[in-house]
Amino acid sequence: MIKGVDVSSYQPSDYSTKGLDFVFIKITEGTSYVNPKWVDQRQTARDAELVTGFYHFGRAGSMKEQADYFMSKIDLVKGDMLVLDWEDTEVSNAEKDSWIKYVQEERPHTRVLLYCNTNFWLNHDTTSFAGDGLWIAHYNGKPGKPGIEHPWRFHQYTNDPIDTNLGNYDSRDELRKWTHKEP
Repeated sequence: MIKGVDVSSYQPSDYSTKGLDFVFIKITEGTSYVNPKWVDQRQTARDAELVTGFYHFGRAGSMKEQADYFMSKIDLVKGDMLVLDWEDTEVSNAEKDSWIKYVQEERPHTRVLLYCNTNFWLNHDTTSFAGDGLWIAHYNGKPGKPGIEHPWRFHQYTNDPIDTNLGNYDSRDELRKWTHKEP
C-alpha cells in the first residue's frame, strides 16, 4: 500500500510531502466556499510529483450547481482525481449519486470517487455507488483495514497529526496508471 494525506484550509500550504505518494486537496463546499490555500497546496503536491485529487464537500441544495462550481475552479491535468466528500445527512443517496454521475459525464477522462466514513457507508448509503472508487474513513487503529466488505481505493485511518490515508496500490506508478482513465 502507498501513503498519502488530505489537506484543507486547516493545513499549511507547504505541508510535508516526505514519504507521500498522493494527496487530496479540498477546494470547495456548497456553492459559496473556496479553500483559500488550495492553489498553493496543489503546487506543493505538483512540486513533489504526488498523484493529486481534489474534493468538494457536498451540502444540501442543487448538486449540479455544486458540481459546476467545483469544476469551475480547477484546471485539471491528466491523472488528477475528483471526489465528493459526503458527510452531510441532508444530502440524499440520489443526490450523492447524481453529483458523481454528472462529474463523470463532464470529465470523462478523470476518475471520480466518493469519500465518506464507515457510518455513512454502512448506515446511510443505500445504493453502494461510489463512482470510480470508494475513499473510506475509519479510525479503527488498523491502517489498510477499514472494516468494510465493499472494495475500496483509499482508507483514511487517522487525523493525528493530519488526515492520513493508505491507497490500495502497490506503488505510486500503479496509482498513476489507474488515474489515467480512458473514456
